[in-house]
Amino acid sequence: MKYLMLIYGNQEKWASLPAEEWHEAVAKQDAFNQRYQATGELIGAYGLADELKAMLVRRVDGLPAVTDGPYQETKEYIASFYLLDCESEQRALQIAADMPWADVEPVELWPIMHEAKPDL
Repeated sequence: MKYLMLIYGNQEKWASLPAEEWHEAVAKQDAFNQRYQATGELIGAYGLADELKAMLVRRVDGLPAVTDGPYQETKEYIASFYLLDCESEQRALQIAADMPWADVEPVELWPIMHEAKPDL
């Protein structure tokens, strides 16, 4: 079964991490990614731009109408997302709990209920 893991962030949190700790934090995240890519359970890991780059798109008169930023007024935003393919929910929970930041910030885990199949 496939799962989406969401990691939230905010500028205040990133700014509070001392510069000398960034290398270790990135190394831990890279090790996590490599470990689960090697098992085939991590389909993809994607870091997102901060909330200043986010756009909200609506259709108005058949054309895209774009406004800045996420629609919610909040300090937190989706910082990255991961796609997993696991044999069970229990395994997905284990992987989510192994996320390097999971001891400080929660990881959202969403079962993917439907996947659009491409025409072959």
